[in-house]
Amino acid sequence: MSHTATWKVLEDLMIELRKKGVTVPPEVLTDLKSAKLMIKISEAEGSRGEASQKVEEYLGTVESYLITEAQKVLSPETVDRWLVRLEEANVETCEEQAAEENKFITGVPRDQKWVRVEPVGNLPTERIQQLAKESNLSVNPQKDGRLLVYGQPECIQGFLKKMTAEAVKK
Repeated sequence: MSHTATWKVLEDLMIELRKKGVTVPPEVLTDLKSAKLMIKISEAEGSRGEASQKVEEYLGTVESYLITEAQKVLSPETVDRWLVRLEEANVETCEEQAAEENKFITGVPRDQKWVRVEPVGNLPTERIQQLAKESNLSVNPQKDGRLLVYGQPECIQGFLKKMTAEAVKK
């Protein structure tokens, strides 16, 4: 079910915006449909490769547009609730991906939670490490270029919230 929760939240946000009279461009609708298709492909393949990366690109594009439009027509409190829902969906996705990729991570204490983060254009490795440090988390670079971020569960949630806010800003 990876990425499905995020996709569903974005679909619900788009429906709410349409009810408020916001016209969603065809490109955004196409990206949302493409994300759904790629989610199904990645689940069928059982792979986490290119299909998963394309899903994240599509969802990121849709999320950026919808949040920007939501800030124009919805109250700040309502936008914050949508951001929390997106964060929860992203945490769920990260947890599912982590469970699929590896059930055991060496070097992470048992009482701590972890997520793997893949640096992207507007969130390079250095910025992710800085956000992790600000959130009182530890970071271990992985061989595949991703970062293993770990620490207390509430710190992980704060870190993901900061990452989401930063990704939406840019």
